[in-house]
Amino acid sequence: MSIWEALLLGIIQGLTEFLPVSSSGHLELGKAILGNDSEAASSLMFTVIMHAATALSTIIIFRQEIGKIFKGLFQFKWNEETQYSAKIVLSMIPAGIVGLVFKDEIESLFNGELLLVGVMLIITGLLLFLADKAKRTEKKVSFTNALIIGISQAIAILPGISRSGATISTSVLLGIDRSKAAQFSFLMVVPLILGKFILDLKDVLELGGSATHSIGFLPLSVGFLAAFFSGLIACKWMINLVKRSKLVYFSIYCFAVGTIATYVALYL
Repeated sequence: MSIWEALLLGIIQGLTEFLPVSSSGHLELGKAILGNDSEAASSLMFTVIMHAATALSTIIIFRQEIGKIFKGLFQFKWNEETQYSAKIVLSMIPAGIVGLVFKDEIESLFNGELLLVGVMLIITGLLLFLADKAKRTEKKVSFTNALIIGISQAIAILPGISRSGATISTSVLLGIDRSKAAQFSFLMVVPLILGKFILDLKDVLELGGSATHSIGFLPLSVGFLAAFFSGLIACKWMINLVKRSKLVYFSIYCFAVGTIATYVALYL
């Protein structure tokens, strides 16, 4: 992978991680357009590094909220902060189980599966369309809602299903306030991404770093920085878009890109 390819893919990752258009799906589309034929393990390694970069940007954007959560935890009281933390942990369980049980199957999907990406993008577009039409409410995230949102996050492991799109849409359709839905969606993924990064890094070290070596340290670093800085911009932008009910535009985009990807996979 060249430095310019890593830069472009990093920017794609940073923008699409927070915008509801599937970062993993766009990474696979970007690799296909660039003619990147990395093996599945290397492809997944690059994806994980990019996700770690956007996780870091999330931590910076929501540093005050994260600080309040940790403060509540250290007080050892069942207050609002500790309950919020418990809801985040609960939301992580479905994706954690799927990621551990179906690790090999998931890894195989990150290897140029354009047809799958196209179909999943169309499904993402449908979710965003329905969420955009949902009525506004002032509900907070309950424990039951946290579990349901977590299940939608587990499904979003598939390339082409937008994680933020799936979790925010599910939250809004459950009647949760749009600002709270966006905040919970972005915070719930941070521990999961960091945990997944550690597990995959362990596998890479056991393999002697072959996945990292096949990509190159410099391209990985460039991709990481590109994803991090573009992620900072996209995260703030997305929060404002959710508040203003502008998801329908991303719905149209996902329908269009998904249809094109499906056509290319089937007929070209």
